[in-house]
Amino acid sequence: MFESLVNNIKSLDKKKKIVIIAAVAAVLLIVIAFSVFFSGMGAVDKNDDKSISVNIPNGSGGMTIIEILDEHGLIKNKFIAKVQMKIGGYDSLQANTYIFNKSMGLKEMLKAINTGDFNYLSKESFTIIEGATIPDAAEAIAQKFGLKKSDILAKWNNKAYLKTLIDKYWFLTNEILDSRIMFPLEGYLYPETYIVTDDKPSIESITEMILDKTNIELNERKSQIDASGITVHQFLTLSSIVQNESLYAKDRPMIAGVFINRLKKGMPLQSDITVLYALQEKRVNVTYKDLEVNSPYNTYKYAGLPVGPVCSIPDFTMDDVLNYKSSDYLYFFATKDGEVIYNKTLAQHEKTVQENLWY
Repeated sequence: MFESLVNNIKSLDKKKKIVIIAAVAAVLLIVIAFSVFFSGMGAVDKNDDKSISVNIPNGSGGMTIIEILDEHGLIKNKFIAKVQMKIGGYDSLQANTYIFNKSMGLKEMLKAINTGDFNYLSKESFTIIEGATIPDAAEAIAQKFGLKKSDILAKWNNKAYLKTLIDKYWFLTNEILDSRIMFPLEGYLYPETYIVTDDKPSIESITEMILDKTNIELNERKSQIDASGITVHQFLTLSSIVQNESLYAKDRPMIAGVFINRLKKGMPLQSDITVLYALQEKRVNVTYKDLEVNSPYNTYKYAGLPVGPVCSIPDFTMDDVLNYKSSDYLYFFATKDGEVIYNKTLAQHEKTVQENLWY
């Protein structure tokens, strides 16, 4: 076929030969250019899938991103990469930390950066467990991200910072600024496993990630909380006590009802959980000496709700408080095997404790 083409060209006059040869050369150049272009956008090493962490800072333009990728050895041909960046329609490049490797092509990486594709983001997680306290949460975050627990607690106690959060989140009010409160954000950090895509997150960004989740949970229950006639702060305070006083799910609605009965009668809640929180200790037994601690969290010494929540509260405990079980009970006691015995009178309660005391 090629020989026939050559013979045909030879049979043409000189002018036509030049035109055809030029056309063929142009086609060949185009084919070669496309080949080089697509090759330059290919993987640096198709067999190298070792993860490479790439941080794209805020405000990075297209050419800066190409330079960053090249510095990490992820660009096969920098000139071609810059051309692709200009013509590829990448108009929403997103700062973050991405995980790429040398077996990936340029278009795949640029698309991931342009969309902020979650699948390519660097991810670290931390967990705030149900019933955790603020110091527990600070410890979990500090260990994961190399932050100082003391710095986190200082930020969470900084009134100027807290006021910015109050301005941003409807459920945070000046109630958390009460000087008697041990940790202002106690009860407001929703227990969950959080995924962080920034390899060096700030305390502020982590805090807002958690409060955004709290916002979702409280928004779903806002109408019920409003209808209950108490503030969100009071609701979370009561819910936190129910959370740590209840071992099993079946008991939470009844225990919530017992505390509500006591509140309605003006009786002290007499929750061991609040006394231990005042002492910042975690144990089962509470001594008579413990009960004397002079703290606004001590619900043996002071009637009504304590000054603030005592732990993190999951959604199911919030729901059990909002949908508490009505009864005439004013007392309850948990036996060693976890069974909860309810009583209506102090005499009955004291008899139950005497017969079942295990600590």
